Amino acid sequence: MNLENKLITILGPTAVGKTKLAAELAFRFNGEIISADSRQVYKGMDIGTGKDYKDYFVNNKKIPVHLIDIISPKKEFNLFLFQKYFNKAFNKITKKGKVPFLVGGSALYLNSVLQQYKISPVNFYSERADFLQSLSNAELKNILLKLKPTQHNTTDLIERERIIKAILVAESKNYKNKHLEINYLVIGITDNREIIKKKIKERLKIRLKEGMIKEVETLLAQGITHEKLKFFGLEYKFISLYLQKEINYNDMYQKLTSAIINFSKRQMTWFRKMEREGIKINWIKNNEINKAEYLIKSFLKY
Repeated sequence: MNLENKLITILGPTAVGKTKLAAELAFRFNGEIISADSRQVYKGMDIGTGKDYKDYFVNNKKIPVHLIDIISPKKEFNLFLFQKYFNKAFNKITKKGKVPFLVGGSALYLNSVLQQYKISPVNFYSERADFLQSLSNAELKNILLKLKPTQHNTTDLIERERIIKAILVAESKNYKNKHLEINYLVIGITDNREIIKKKIKERLKIRLKEGMIKEVETLLAQGITHEKLKFFGLEYKFISLYLQKEINYNDMYQKLTSAIINFSKRQMTWFRKMEREGIKINWIKNNEINKAEYLIKSFLKY
């Protein structure tokens, strides 16, 4: 096998079964997993972000995973830090003669590796940040839309702090300048939309039973604000609203279900955009592991 600078990426929408399949493939090909999830980096955010640790065990062997539980939710994590940690993990894995598997659904993180973005560190406390704070929401939105006419993350146009951070990040980017030579294979996991919706609903019920509300209460007790929980989005946002008695339990469940389903649609929009930009994604179902194995064998052969 030729492993030089090779990366296998497993992507797909939420609840489609990426982690379990990736762990099985990593087991078969002597690999380690690098998580591409923008929220699983945070410690103590386990149930809501779907850190299904049991999925990393294959035949009683734990598959090593990187970029999970690496930072406090009180701190800021961004694309620049993701690239920094990714590069470190990628080099560590390849130096051991093992195969790195990049796995996740955070499309911006995945894209930054596959399209090799060159990102500068963002200073959220600069003079530019102070100036942006002085502007109205309408002025901020106009600036952001000029920088990024197509917004895939709609929360960047709703919450003031997200608008400012999105502007600072967009202004710091210089796309597609190579900084790490990588030869990649991308395998996309997909399924029928109705099946994905059903899985989302079933998974949410399980996570609520497992103590997802208690997890949010613990984060609040540790000093994480309701504002920060809203920033984390989805489960943390709607459970925060529920705990503040702004919505009842049934509304929380229904709104959260709809939000996760819409999120999975946005993920697919991102992936289609990646394909239009030249990234070949080999789409399979999560039960087609033999097809994935064939693709990986062919990729690693030369």
